Amino acid sequence: MNIAIYGRQFNDTTLPYIQQVFDNLAQHEVEIYVHHQLHAFLADRVTAPNYHILETGVALKGLIDVFLTIGGDGTLLDMVTLIGDTGIPVIGINFGRLGFLASVNRNDIAAAIYAVVHRQFTHDSRQLLSISCDSPVFGNDNFALNDITIHKRDDSAMITVHVYLDGEILNSYWGDGIIISTSTGSTAYSLSCGGPIIFPQSNSIAITPISPHNLNVRPVILPDNVVLTFEVENRSANYLISCDSRTYVLEERVRFKIEKAGFQMNLLRLNNESYLSTLRQKLLWGIDVRNY
Repeated sequence: MNIAIYGRQFNDTTLPYIQQVFDNLAQHEVEIYVHHQLHAFLADRVTAPNYHILETGVALKGLIDVFLTIGGDGTLLDMVTLIGDTGIPVIGINFGRLGFLASVNRNDIAAAIYAVVHRQFTHDSRQLLSISCDSPVFGNDNFALNDITIHKRDDSAMITVHVYLDGEILNSYWGDGIIISTSTGSTAYSLSCGGPIIFPQSNSIAITPISPHNLNVRPVILPDNVVLTFEVENRSANYLISCDSRTYVLEERVRFKIEKAGFQMNLLRLNNESYLSTLRQKLLWGIDVRNY
């Protein structure tokens, strides 16, 4: 099995856990590939077995069986543009906070790697959104696993976003912006703005307003086979549009189209995990706060 490792820069407190990742992979005699950015950071910091350096531009499909991310949900989201439509499954070891996507606890590294090597997992396919417009926004990386967000600049007045559903006007949102969220992203930024939690099997997306000026505006859940079109009005010179953590600044009035992407992202779920168990654990459902 060929396993690739991806991660960002870390503080020194995480180095023992990274060392544990390499030690456990070495025990199972897998072929290890390390992304070149992580390789540059880990130099002289951990003792690692011989591994291949994964350079930019290398064809991943047919080479890598599983991608292992070490970090938080943001680190795993970085993998979306790297993997693209290859279908390579991803599993994340969580060094961050909540860890909805990177669901493996740092204390379960050995068990998780054993399960991956022995294929004791299931595929959890997640839908993505794609965005297109006349301007070259995001280039070929115009897709998002969590959400696509239209947002005003910090120092600007509120913006107006006109939203069309399959060509028919849905609403005009006055406020700081809107979030177009997948079911995966429903537990991210959308949730913090009052959006609903959507189960991955629901085949739905959500439009969540950000600080709306009209108090009767509420999040809307839509089937994921619709085509959404957006036009933005703003008094200031520019506004922001984001695909997950990638942000683009626009200075002109542009018409966007957002729809379901033509491919999915495959997350690995260990056999002792489920979406419900992750929700209960991360959101502390069923736990009496009086015990704290």
